[in-house]
Amino acid sequence: MAERKNRQWLLSARPHGLIKTSDFKWNETVVPPLKDGEVLIRNLAFSFDPTQRGWMSFDTYIPAIPLGRPMMAAAVGEIVESKKPGFAPGDLVQGLFGWEDYTTTDGAGLFAMQKLAPGTDPLLALSLFGITGLTAYFGTLAVGQPRAGETFVVSGAAGATGSVAGMIAKIKGCRVVGIAGGPEKCAWLTGEAGFDAAIDYKHENVGEALGRACPKGIDVYFDNVGGEILDHALAHLANRARVVLCGAISQYNEENGVFGAGPKNYFNLVFRAARMEGFLVFQFAQSYPEAIADLSKWYAEGKIKNKIDLAHGLEHCPETLIRLFTGANWGKQLLTMS
Repeated sequence: MAERKNRQWLLSARPHGLIKTSDFKWNETVVPPLKDGEVLIRNLAFSFDPTQRGWMSFDTYIPAIPLGRPMMAAAVGEIVESKKPGFAPGDLVQGLFGWEDYTTTDGAGLFAMQKLAPGTDPLLALSLFGITGLTAYFGTLAVGQPRAGETFVVSGAAGATGSVAGMIAKIKGCRVVGIAGGPEKCAWLTGEAGFDAAIDYKHENVGEALGRACPKGIDVYFDNVGGEILDHALAHLANRARVVLCGAISQYNEENGVFGAGPKNYFNLVFRAARMEGFLVFQFAQSYPEAIADLSKWYAEGKIKNKIDLAHGLEHCPETLIRLFTGANWGKQLLTMS
């Protein structure tokens, strides 16, 4: 069998501040022979998520990616060779794979490789039915526990997780307010996404806008941003409010990152008998089938919109990831190999 050439993006430096294209190095190599228990995957599409910034710098829920190794992402690919029982050439699989043409893996780990049904749309598998859709589902329903008539506020509301979280809260009967950047995104939230109100953090005073949009206070705040916007939300909590800590994208590129200064208005949790809780979607792995069934139903009914921001070509992976941290992307950021 002829050698397979493999183009890769290697992690070449720990980023300081905003990710730079120079933090990655283009490499061309050949695919090594498979060992027993491994599969060879031809990658089809990659997911880009803010959590990848942490993977580049320090140990999180997975060890930091070693320098000189391929940058990693949630991805969908097709098996082209297998020495692993239960997996055969032609199978479509999802897992944590490298930024490269071909990934060799045993499929183990936190992002355990999973077989997808034949004909599955890779873009749907990586968006609404992938980590971001599942994160929105469990963060909203299991952690936030919204009730009909309550006010639900979500930051990063035009992003992949925030938009779905808000639409799920709307399905559950909440009044939903989204915080996003720019009039176009805000118009999409109150139009196609069905939110009741939207706050443009780039052109409005968020604290004053929350006071107007949430006169009775915030019952559930789904936080994807951290920093000053979290401070404003904490100042407007209703009694028995729930604060869902999902992400802190405003802090990821700071020198102290998410380990920097904490929220300023946290003691309002005491005054309002509220709670603030972080979570990881992997805590709910046993319930993924139930979540995907619900998301599938709501998507088919048109109650959830799945907005995708799509890039093309392996060579564009670094700048596609950077889009997440400059406000350039809108919806779920994905990249296909062609």
